[in-house]
Amino acid sequence: MRQFRNTVIHADCTQFLPSLPSQSVDFILTDPPYLVSYRPRDGRTVSNDRNDAWLKPAFAEMHRVLAADGFCLTFYGWPHADRFMQAFRAAGFRPVGHFAFPKPYVSSVGHVRCQHESAYLLAKGNPRTAKPLPDVMPWDENTGNKLHPTQKPVAILTPFIESYCPAPGVVLDPFAGSGSTLLAAKTLGRSYIGIEMDAKHHVTASQRLRLSA
Repeated sequence: MRQFRNTVIHADCTQFLPSLPSQSVDFILTDPPYLVSYRPRDGRTVSNDRNDAWLKPAFAEMHRVLAADGFCLTFYGWPHADRFMQAFRAAGFRPVGHFAFPKPYVSSVGHVRCQHESAYLLAKGNPRTAKPLPDVMPWDENTGNKLHPTQKPVAILTPFIESYCPAPGVVLDPFAGSGSTLLAAKTLGRSYIGIEMDAKHHVTASQRLRLSA
């Protein structure tokens, strides 16, 4: 387990997570594919965003490796909220909170102007919360998705690590992308384990963390 701490693993999380011991991480904060075949104007894509074959296996393993009384904060794609909820419950997670992140800009326009992100707070067992967060959280920064098609600002992630990961705990992100969650964990003095299957994003996340030293 120690050899994986403070590293980004280049792998499919459904294949790598079984190699981690049960109850070996203290908090999971992740941004998995939304199952919407997302493609921004620059033509980039998100791995595994076209199918949900990974969904239930990934969350089952996430539940297994999480501490006995721990939290998982996961973003999700609202058009397929039913699939995500089925995966959460099948794994053994209990939804205990839902967060909205209003953005000061519009991501896309269809039947509505898309201007927010959503995330569930999931519980394993009966964890305690010393500092509950409001369920509407600020999103004041636009990353421009320069490093990843769905890049999240580090600043919106740090409050969740502060509130839901005991210090000095281990934060896991099985869909690490450009490494924003891992950088937030590092900034707060937590250990981290990232998993990213896309080779380019794996390099980006690894370099980003190395340069933050």
